[in-house]
Amino acid sequence: TELLPEILHISFRSPCFLGLFLYEGKYPLATALGRPLIAKGLVDLAEKEGAQAIAHGCSGKGNDQVRFEVTARALNPEIIILAPLREWELNSREEEIRYARARSIPVEVSEESPYSFDRNLWGVSIECGILEDAWQEPPAGAFQITRPPQKAPDEPTYLEIELEEGVPSKLNGKTYPLVNLIEELNRIGGMNGIGRIDMVENRVVGIKSREIYEAPAAVILHCAHRELEKLILDRETLHFKPIIAQKYSELVYNGLWYSPLRKALDGFIYQTQKMMSGQVKLKLHKGNCQVVGRRSPYSLYDRDLATYTKESTFNQKAAPGFIRIWGLPLKTMGKMRKK
Repeated sequence: TELLPEILHISFRSPCFLGLFLYEGKYPLATALGRPLIAKGLVDLAEKEGAQAIAHGCSGKGNDQVRFEVTARALNPEIIILAPLREWELNSREEEIRYARARSIPVEVSEESPYSFDRNLWGVSIECGILEDAWQEPPAGAFQITRPPQKAPDEPTYLEIELEEGVPSKLNGKTYPLVNLIEELNRIGGMNGIGRIDMVENRVVGIKSREIYEAPAAVILHCAHRELEKLILDRETLHFKPIIAQKYSELVYNGLWYSPLRKALDGFIYQTQKMMSGQVKLKLHKGNCQVVGRRSPYSLYDRDLATYTKESTFNQKAAPGFIRIWGLPLKTMGKMRKK
């Protein structure tokens, strides 16, 4: 409870949320966003209690060990970090399950259903078992919060999402606290088969890993937010933002939340979101999330300029001169080649 304000800041009011970044174009960073928060909580508690060490249960080949330890040492360079799983001779998920059972330690997985789940408000991460075979389709039992698209309702669901300075504030005209709005989008999106992600990604430690994610709210909000940006941002900023997004997502994924570069990139994100207010209408249907309407008081879309009717205010007589200047470099190059 004490950490809730910081949870909201790190995960949902941070530039990472405002930018809605996706690691390698697909992963909404749910687990990666949670790890700096957990690590900070551990360090804060250790300092409060006068403890010299903290511990985690990560293996030696995953991302989370990096995220926990890099964050912890950034906050307290002298902290001692214990990682028993890197020392003990437990070389498989099955051995870990048997070890826990022998000591009456409750675990949710079994040898029959060996999937590893990590869940927070922003999404679910699923791995292990048959999922490690990149050729095999994920079995139905691997998913936690989404319906198979083919079993979603036959009739589409329409949503209207309102954003204020990049933060979603209303759903279908009703104001929600941010957490509740995300929970509702997870419910509605999951019911419509939205948010299933199957990808092979590059881990921090240098190996490729097949990962399954469920993130209905993240997918829906990314779709809405990106469309609003297309309406509001000028062309140069809109085209440059994906470059920032790629690097920012890599920093978060790689456990570098407290890095100077991540903090420096915040300024760009905050600047782009100052006028990111408006409404987006979406159609959810059997796993597809489609934008069908958008509007904003800060829209750069001018119907009178864009229309092909006689009411158009665009001066077409200016086009020939623009084209000559725009194409001058290629024309010059063409003349040179003719020599």
